Amino acid sequence: MPKRPVQLAIPVESRILILRHQRVILDSDLAELYGVTVKRLNQQVNRNQERFPADFMFQLSAKEDEILRLQIATSSKRHGGRRYPPYAFTEHGAIMAATVLNSERAIEMSVFVVRAFVRMRGMLAKNRQLAAKINELDRRLETHDTAIQEIIDAIKELMVPEGPSKRKIGFQLPPGKG
Repeated sequence: MPKRPVQLAIPVESRILILRHQRVILDSDLAELYGVTVKRLNQQVNRNQERFPADFMFQLSAKEDEILRLQIATSSKRHGGRRYPPYAFTEHGAIMAATVLNSERAIEMSVFVVRAFVRMRGMLAKNRQLAAKINELDRRLETHDTAIQEIIDAIKELMVPEGPSKRKIGFQLPPGKG
């Protein structure tokens, strides 16, 4: 029987966050993608701590957890929410999590996760290029604005009427002959 491709309800890219200047995915989202409970994912990670150095995974601080809770509107601790701040997995940590779970779905979904991180990296690179071009255009406009303002000032000076001429027009008799 041929395998059917997995349909994702929510694109993986929307689950990738930027925390501590790194692109990460939270343990709850990763567990959902891999088809396991958060508890099972975290158990496997804790059993294989040597595979998860700090650049693969980190636990959110209480303040980061609170801010994130406010942003994504998850339930509070008082209403049955999590007791501990979630873990955040970098791209490499998400792949390593798939290997420690060692389920067919986790391995299959790890491909989606890697591709999502790669697409995010590409989008960020394009955004940097776009920002650089906008800055260059802004600098050019500033110099053009200055040049245009100088031209307008010169035209205004030319348009100012000169004061009355001190020299009289017409024939005048020399002094004393008139």
